[in-house]
Amino acid sequence: MKILITGAASGIGRAAAFRLQDDVARREGRGAELMLVDIHAAPLEEVAGELAAKGATVRTFVGNLADPAVPAAAVAATEATFGGLDALISNAGIISRGTLLEISLEEYERAFAINTRPTWLLSKAAYPMLAAARGCLVATASIAAHEPTPTLGAYAPSKAALIMLVKQLACDWGPAGIRCNTVSPGSTQTAISANSSSPGQDRREGRNPLRMIAQPEHQAAVIAFLAGPDAAFVTGADFVCDGGAQTQLMTASGMGNPWQRPD
Repeated sequence: MKILITGAASGIGRAAAFRLQDDVARREGRGAELMLVDIHAAPLEEVAGELAAKGATVRTFVGNLADPAVPAAAVAATEATFGGLDALISNAGIISRGTLLEISLEEYERAFAINTRPTWLLSKAAYPMLAAARGCLVATASIAAHEPTPTLGAYAPSKAALIMLVKQLACDWGPAGIRCNTVSPGSTQTAISANSSSPGQDRREGRNPLRMIAQPEHQAAVIAFLAGPDAAFVTGADFVCDGGAQTQLMTASGMGNPWQRPD
């Protein structure tokens, strides 16, 4: 299986690369062919080495996806290396904090330039290969895309736009056999999220009924499902993986908390 993964040097992208390699090896009896894309070269090479030791064929592409030329270049490198593409995992993203009153035009546009636009440019460039393989696109969105989130004035709209972009791609490209889906993580322990050992840990854990912060591997499992054959009839969907956080929005608004631990 030939797979391109962006944001692969850490967090959910890294975890997805290892989960997909394991799944492909178990299913096909051989390693995956992985093109790993990230802006950070050193950790990307470290991940590539670890995956190669597990039997994967790995190549890396270092670039800033905010540059409109980089997505197509990464896809071209994949085609030149592997001769095709079965799955595009568009995971790279940034969290920019600030209200819509506080943030600058540059901050707002940067959020969309990294969180939204690259998925379109990557998938557009990859379309011929994905169509030939009847492959798939999986993009990482966020539960912030579903409800207004304080201090995420640019991030939340950029992820909401991403979900609709992928739904549009699913509608447009379904006849070509290309499946397009998103995963919306809740609070997950990654480098760009608040550190789980920070003073705010208990508050973050209290935002979902499971009383936990997700690990990248939890999100990687959903990505791998959507990229694999078990999701052959799934397209245009957004899979929320948030520990049930959205189920307690009313209680979070001050109407009581049925999941509160007893004293």
